[in-house]
Amino acid sequence: MNVSDLKGKTIAFLASGGLDSCTITHWLTENGVKVVCFTADLAQPDETDFGEIEKRMRACGAVDFVALPLQKQIADAGLQGIQAQACYESRYWNVTGLGRQVTVAGALAEVIKRKIPVLAHGATGRGNDQARFQLITNMLEPSLEVYAPWRDQTFLSRFGGRIQMIEYCEQHGLPIKASRTKPYSTDANLLGLTHEGGQLESLQTPAALVAPEMGVWAWDAPDKKETFSVRFEKGVPVKINNKPVDVLGAFIAANEIGGKNGIGIGMHMVENRFIGVKSRGVYEQPGMELLGTCYGFLLQLVLDRRAKEFFDIISLQVAKQVYHGYWSDLASRMMRKAIAETSELATGTITATLYKGSVSYVSADDTPHSLFTKDGSMEAEGDFDHKDSEGFLRVLSVHARALSNSGQIKK
Repeated sequence: MNVSDLKGKTIAFLASGGLDSCTITHWLTENGVKVVCFTADLAQPDETDFGEIEKRMRACGAVDFVALPLQKQIADAGLQGIQAQACYESRYWNVTGLGRQVTVAGALAEVIKRKIPVLAHGATGRGNDQARFQLITNMLEPSLEVYAPWRDQTFLSRFGGRIQMIEYCEQHGLPIKASRTKPYSTDANLLGLTHEGGQLESLQTPAALVAPEMGVWAWDAPDKKETFSVRFEKGVPVKINNKPVDVLGAFIAANEIGGKNGIGIGMHMVENRFIGVKSRGVYEQPGMELLGTCYGFLLQLVLDRRAKEFFDIISLQVAKQVYHGYWSDLASRMMRKAIAETSELATGTITATLYKGSVSYVSADDTPHSLFTKDGSMEAEGDFDHKDSEGFLRVLSVHARALSNSGQIKK
């Protein structure tokens, strides 16, 4: 879709209020498009005054502005990520992928209500977000068209990148916060921050270039251990340090406590984007890392070997589904139902020690579904008789000897 196809039409634009949002809104307006800006309140730590975002977007030409209150939804999505232990490529808690799902799903009802036929976004043609915005919209509201300026040759011919957009905004007196000197860009929500682009695109740039916004680097954390406890009931955090919380409150508390101890702050990662290229990011995800690690300690107690093997397969797949934008499809729904079986058993209080970026297990209490018993003890306790293993090992030995006698073992 080209901007000329939109002339005279009203479109919905998912705007963060940053440089891209300001540039795109004004450029579309100059080209005869009526832009209604939709901005999600995801409890992002870098934007707390949505009145200011509205002023910026209207100053850039938006004919209307819609603030979407989605704090509870992003917290619930984060919890589902934790329950699935859905870390993409083992380290990234999918904080942006979950945020995109919540944003699009939250915006669509209002877009349809206003009978706006086109949903636009500012994701680039080289990243993951373009796939997320496109696929989530196509699955949830297939009648809507999706417009992406960064895939429109007219837009690309005018803007080569960040510098050209800054120059454009300066020429038109637009109220941007970006500057030529900022060495990277940031995307934020309750679950975490993603820093990428600019100087971070060089592998010679250390992750420490980033100035943390959700906490401190591990080496700057207090030189003192802090005890942290979280009570889960059926997979849901209900208490932090013995104080009752709802899901949103649990993330707010875990972000604050984890961040000040350097938990999940400044994680460097070179990952495989959906489109097939490598990209480098530096992530802040203190609450996800802290709650996710404690939840993992609890799962170790309740999953037997076969359940754990199956859970690990699903966990890997859920992480990819979220990363690629397929949270709403049949496969994801099937996986979430399987995960729900596990969550029903995830009850208990986990206590950990936090120290300069690390989360160390201390104890597990009141875990009614735990499989950990005295039968595994090295001492003379429990119901397991050592002698009973004799027959078990004789059965296993039959196959082991057969492997050797058949020449299948390299000696």
